[in-house]
Amino acid sequence: MDLFDATASALAGEGALARAWPDFRARPAQQRLSDAVAATLLARGELIAEAGTGTGKTYAYLVPALLSGLRVIVSTGTRALQDQLYHRDLPRLREALGVGLKSALLKGRSNYLCWYRLERARTDRLFSSREQAAQLARVAAFAGASADGDIAGIDFVPEDSALWPQLTSTPDNCLGSECPFYADCFVVKARTLAQAADVVVVNHHLLFADLALKREGFGEILPGAHAFVIDEAHQLPELATRFFGQTVTSRQLQELGRDALAEALQASGAISSLQPVVDDLERCLKEFRLAWDPLPARGPIAQAVRHDPCADSLEALEDALRALVLALEGQAERSTGLTACFARGQALQQRFNALHPGAEDGPCVRWFELARHGFSLHQTPLDIAGPLSEFRAKARAAWVFTSATLAVGGSFDHYARQLGLEAPQTLLEPSPFDYARQSLAYLPPGLPDPAERGYVEAILRAALPVLEASRGRAFLLFTSHRALREAADWLQAKTNFPLFVQGSQPRHTLLQAFRDSGNGVLLGAASFWEGVDVAGDALSVVLIDKLPFAAPDDPVLEARLDHVKQGGGNPFRDWQLPTAVIAFKQGVGRLIRTESDRGVLVLCDPRLTSKSYGRSFMKSLPPLPRTADIEDVRAFFSAPQICEPEPEPEPEPLANLSVIRSFDIDEPDCV
Repeated sequence: MDLFDATASALAGEGALARAWPDFRARPAQQRLSDAVAATLLARGELIAEAGTGTGKTYAYLVPALLSGLRVIVSTGTRALQDQLYHRDLPRLREALGVGLKSALLKGRSNYLCWYRLERARTDRLFSSREQAAQLARVAAFAGASADGDIAGIDFVPEDSALWPQLTSTPDNCLGSECPFYADCFVVKARTLAQAADVVVVNHHLLFADLALKREGFGEILPGAHAFVIDEAHQLPELATRFFGQTVTSRQLQELGRDALAEALQASGAISSLQPVVDDLERCLKEFRLAWDPLPARGPIAQAVRHDPCADSLEALEDALRALVLALEGQAERSTGLTACFARGQALQQRFNALHPGAEDGPCVRWFELARHGFSLHQTPLDIAGPLSEFRAKARAAWVFTSATLAVGGSFDHYARQLGLEAPQTLLEPSPFDYARQSLAYLPPGLPDPAERGYVEAILRAALPVLEASRGRAFLLFTSHRALREAADWLQAKTNFPLFVQGSQPRHTLLQAFRDSGNGVLLGAASFWEGVDVAGDALSVVLIDKLPFAAPDDPVLEARLDHVKQGGGNPFRDWQLPTAVIAFKQGVGRLIRTESDRGVLVLCDPRLTSKSYGRSFMKSLPPLPRTADIEDVRAFFSAPQICEPEPEPEPEPLANLSVIRSFDIDEPDCV
């Protein structure tokens, strides 16, 4: 039996999965996707596949991957999905299919406890509270009993605790094979298991860290593979941009200084040489932040250094780093830790060199970002297609890129162009949900232009009758944190719904509290537009405040649009619009997660109907009914619950894998 037949048989109505799981139901869209994945694996080809929510894409790629006999790396966008794949989906499938393949879970090193740093934290005892001291003792006990050292098993230390940097390592501060705890290292153990596995589950951050290492010739993290399956692949272009660039942060410099002093305390006489230069570095960091404070939160470095205080503080900071590296060079032989600090300092100097406005390394933008107490300096490439194409050519592997949101207007051209995919096979499978019965899109009439004062209050007044009809149970998604905060204050004063505001609690705690409330209203921005799954009665409304165009003052966006224009393209049509449409589809996808969900999508931005480019967003919606009448919303929520959907017809043979539709888009009036 070949791979096509084996995969089709496993996913059929009377196949291996149906025999193992009584609730399994064959899905034609899932079978078509699995056929496409199988064809790609056999041909070592490239596939871009959009699979709407409910398609069953996870099993559609895991089944052929497990039956192919190939070594496969599966990469996900979130640790939550990574854990789900490894701890739930793969074991169930292996048992149902009767295959004995080895699988491994591999995360970035900051997800594992570091024995060296844990021991140093216990020795140095640099705690800000008794609570931290107690937490450290519990972490030490956990480490002694844990087989993998994965911090996901630690629920008694908050995600944002200052304790974590003391207990985990980074690529910068890891001592590598020189570490006295190398034989017991949790990261080394995880990578050893991955090297021997047939299927390795990673996340995108680790995948790109590996690609960047291989590109620079510094080794590898992941084993070689015959196939790569990239789930939540819409995140790839942004993440690749980040990993193929260079970054220096105030935190990296502070931690280098602090680690150098901590190591110096263990080496007789070293502290007298290092203390003065570390103190000078700390002073320069504070003066840098003060000098750059009048600037916008983000901007090009070249513009910033036109101001003498900014240029002077940047030069002083580099001089302070140079002095620290020189001092570390003289002490490096005293200990392994000091040797590692010296290497870190040299690496930071190289990154600084790349950040100078005069440095050249292909089309890129050099920019800064200011936080309340710190800063970061970046060199970001504008074209990632080249390095990604180069890696794929060397790997000679199959590549499957899949997500619920990859196409714009039925076309994958924008996504393929970003990743340098020249002639990929494509497949577009819409969600099988019955949107006509399960959902309703409400476009409130009479709302002002989003640029006008009072827009946030206007959309909230329009949303109130919806929230009353749904009895809360709503996500309100915003394109800016400023609008989110304004909305939270207004709703707090005007309504009695329990409010759950992004940033007020850790993300998983906030979501669970929202689910448990029964009538809550959750306000989110940025990360809450995707990767948030609340199925069932807990969520019945999703509101989107504005079309999610990127902020026009973003220095990376500005440089990117200039790059598109210089290449003869149309910046709005070729970049801003498709990027916004994909983000819009992610937000819309929060509403209907299962075939029994019901809900109303509230789309507030009047540009959806008043601007020509609004049609591109409307065309991206699933086939749900639309209304501008609040009475239709009230009727929707007063209607009886829907019945079980009719089963889908059996799939047609996959005659033509390439399903790229024409992308017809009107020229924009404006953003």
